[in-house]
Amino acid sequence: MKKNNFWKNKTVFITGHTGFKGSWLTLILRNLGARVFGYALNPISKPNFFDGAKLNQFLKKDYRGDIKDLKKLKTVIKKIKPSIVLHLAAQSSVLVSYKNPKDTIETNVIGTMNVLEAIRSCKSVKSALIVTTDKVYLNLEKKLKFKESDSLGGHDVYSGSKAACEILTQSYLKSFYSKNNDCKIATVRSGNCIGGGDWTKDRIIKDCVESFLFNKNLFIRSPNASRPWQHVIEPLFGYLKLAEKLYFDDKKKYVGSWNFGPNIKNNFKILSVAKYGKKILKSKSKILKTKKIFYESEHLSLDSTKSFKLLKWKTLLTAKEALKLTFEWYKFYYNKASRDKIVKFTYDQINFYKKKFKIS
Repeated sequence: MKKNNFWKNKTVFITGHTGFKGSWLTLILRNLGARVFGYALNPISKPNFFDGAKLNQFLKKDYRGDIKDLKKLKTVIKKIKPSIVLHLAAQSSVLVSYKNPKDTIETNVIGTMNVLEAIRSCKSVKSALIVTTDKVYLNLEKKLKFKESDSLGGHDVYSGSKAACEILTQSYLKSFYSKNNDCKIATVRSGNCIGGGDWTKDRIIKDCVESFLFNKNLFIRSPNASRPWQHVIEPLFGYLKLAEKLYFDDKKKYVGSWNFGPNIKNNFKILSVAKYGKKILKSKSKILKTKKIFYESEHLSLDSTKSFKLLKWKTLLTAKEALKLTFEWYKFYYNKASRDKIVKFTYDQINFYKKKFKIS
């Protein structure tokens, strides 16, 4: 298969590169030969993937800053002159949005506006993605798969703030990016992303790992809630395929909103995920139910027909394959004898995925 050299030496600006998805994206882009610049706050969790794997070594420049700081954001982006911007920085916790709604809205909505303003001030940018979430939809619990054209909503401030980002981006596109030579921008929504390196509080995979590896009981809030599980590698490769299409998109065919969700067969109940993790990690810990502390939807699934038809993208890993890769990553990381080799182990998983599905 002919090698795709699109990303080789491309200057890419990532916001939120110190987070879970941003860390994986940094490694994938370096693997593809891109010149990667990052802009983010320090990692929140301890441990975290970015510091644990010393990922700053893979960046041309590691900028620390807040996306709420428009002046600094503009200064940095004008200095770098990227051709592609990937906006991942966000307050991404539903629980935190209940505790601190003001900061959630300011970070996610005002922060996204600042990124759009920074892009507008930098003529070198040809392609940009605004990453939101599958939770942007108005979920009436009808067990239907959400299409990009479905109504936006949000049962919590986090979901609502991300839905607002979708509307804001579309407004900017209509107001400021109407000419064919303007930057092409799209918003992307993925399913429940898993993979090694996510220590965000109240994530089921993190809780499973910390319980099963250290012989503690696991408490889960919504054992029967169904989620579309997908390894983080999958939507990230989809995002990059879309960013490449946007780069050459003179007719604006690819501008707009896109779903990158897993196949409906990848929907697993949270209890099933916990039991599978317990089996892989060979744990004797008990799995117990605890009280819900906030609203959580019982069903959430995306219709990614558009991505399949126009980008030839689809989920390739089964839910069990994605979960196995994830739990194996954490098992490797928590083995102190192998921790310094975690970057190689991560690259091995990326290359396994590329080779298995013949991705250049």
